[in-house]
Amino acid sequence: MENSKTAGTARQIFTEYLKENRCRRTPERFAILDAIYSINGSFEIPDLLNLLEEKEKFRVSRATVYNTITLLINANLVVHHQFGDKSKYERCYGSGKSHMICTQCGKVTEVNNIDIKETLTANIKKFHLTHYSLYLYGVCNKCHQSIKRRKARINKTKG
Repeated sequence: MENSKTAGTARQIFTEYLKENRCRRTPERFAILDAIYSINGSFEIPDLLNLLEEKEKFRVSRATVYNTITLLINANLVVHHQFGDKSKYERCYGSGKSHMICTQCGKVTEVNNIDIKETLTANIKKFHLTHYSLYLYGVCNKCHQSIKRRKARINKTKG
């Protein structure tokens, strides 16, 4: 229910944005918006194209998707992430995400934590947060274990 309420509000915001900027309100643009707001987490453009074609039975060109994504970013409904050489997008209205990025293997893990939002805004006055994105860099457990094993082998050969 909450997801559909958020998607409905995002549709209203997008409609107003398109009106204010004298852009056409096309079925393709709204199909793209609806598909994005049905995805939990980040996505890449090929993922979105597949979702539109396979599940939504809606064919749109890659150019239309990129142009609409730009409009959605400008309307503060979608955020663009650059994780190394990967470009990912994510809906941002009514949400906030933190991303843990492993500096060894590049794995990105999304964390949705309400405590982070409260901590970020606790001492901020006269500021109305619409969304946030936080990047945490470190080493994932799998890579950490691999590094420990490597160090243990090196120490064993030295001793």
